Amino acid sequence: MTLRIGVIADDLTGATDISGFLVAAGLRTVQVNGLAGLAALAAEGREAIAEAGALVIGLKTRSIPADEAVAQSLDALRVLQQLGAERIVFKYCSTFDSTPAGNIGPVADALLDALGADFAVAVPALPVNGRTVFQGMLFVHDVPLAESSMREHPITPMTDSSVVRLLAAQTSGTVGLVPFAAVEQGPEAVRAALAASRAQGDRFAVVDALTHDHLDTIGEAVRDAALVTGGSGIGSGLARALVRGATDAAEFAPEPWRALDTRTVLLSGSASRTTNRQVAAYVASGAPAEALDIERVMRDPESYTAELVSRVLATPADGPAPLVYATARAESVAETQARYGGLDVSGAIETWFGGFARELRERGVGRFVVAGGETSGSVTLALGITGCEIGPLVAPGVPLTRSLDGACELVLKSGNFGADAFFADAQRVAASPGDALGSAAAPVVTQAAATEVQG
Repeated sequence: MTLRIGVIADDLTGATDISGFLVAAGLRTVQVNGLAGLAALAAEGREAIAEAGALVIGLKTRSIPADEAVAQSLDALRVLQQLGAERIVFKYCSTFDSTPAGNIGPVADALLDALGADFAVAVPALPVNGRTVFQGMLFVHDVPLAESSMREHPITPMTDSSVVRLLAAQTSGTVGLVPFAAVEQGPEAVRAALAASRAQGDRFAVVDALTHDHLDTIGEAVRDAALVTGGSGIGSGLARALVRGATDAAEFAPEPWRALDTRTVLLSGSASRTTNRQVAAYVASGAPAEALDIERVMRDPESYTAELVSRVLATPADGPAPLVYATARAESVAETQARYGGLDVSGAIETWFGGFARELRERGVGRFVVAGGETSGSVTLALGITGCEIGPLVAPGVPLTRSLDGACELVLKSGNFGADAFFADAQRVAASPGDALGSAAAPVVTQAAATEVQG
């Protein structure tokens, strides 16, 4: 089978994000975690890749030095080319998380050069989660990016809302714009606008998108492009265009997802406002929940892990899944960080979550719902999961996934994705996959989330 799409994602939850949309669009999808994941795949993993319509490689290149991000991305590209990927998607966050030096521009430049191409689109929009682009300006729920909470991001503060200017500062060429008016006219108008941008010497063109239908229009317009860059939305639009035009679509369609009969544990290491609301809603429901004792994590992690494993496994297996969460009062966090140093605390928490998940896995827990990008990475690494098949969506950008050996399921959530009832929703969908989100366009954003970044 021909690999329709090869994706290079700049972080793990971003990889899972686009993977879920590809499946919802009709492409059987496999995700591998890092280049080491490809090298370590067992025979059944290679077979799964051979049967897939899309392969997503999740890297961790968003905030590392640009030259390292470029090198890792080019390594991923070579693997995808060896596997016969017909087209490449470079997936980055829908809030264009980056600094003036990169890493989006440098990686996109390097991929273009390696592919022997000279032009690509940039489409960060993800309307279903409130990310839209109008006249090249990126909005988060009607708030310009530079006025959203991304302005205070500790690593990639976004102080400009213009994707055109942001990308132009990072790339070796000029950046054009395909405006809303052209997108509204359909794929042919978008193709003409892209051709005009390329003819005037632009290396990239930002394309406006305000709706799910706009992503379909853009996907159709760029279906034959060697490289497409953007968020998970354009990956979805491209996949739908390919499926619509394929005579063999049934061959690479996702297979029915069957529920795994196993215990579930919920883990939350995210400090985002969205996840805090989700934790509060779950605790308020009366479900079993344990707030992480950060002092114990720092002072005696091994004995604390053993105690908490026992308490978690003592909860009824046929009831709501137990939640262990790192949310704490602001003053408590400040006190702990002052005592140990903020980076040491956060690193210790992520390491602890990984070890905790490994201990639970050894005692028969086979499904983990994990909130937070760093926590997701730590848990995945600790469980030794190098790759997974992608199942139905719990929420846009958050699918069920299963390790390639079929033994363990994961739901990996960016801290700011999902509705307030996310933890209950994840358990319901895992038990009855037929109740999963049926369309990648279905709205899940609550009004309370309308003024904040959602990942």
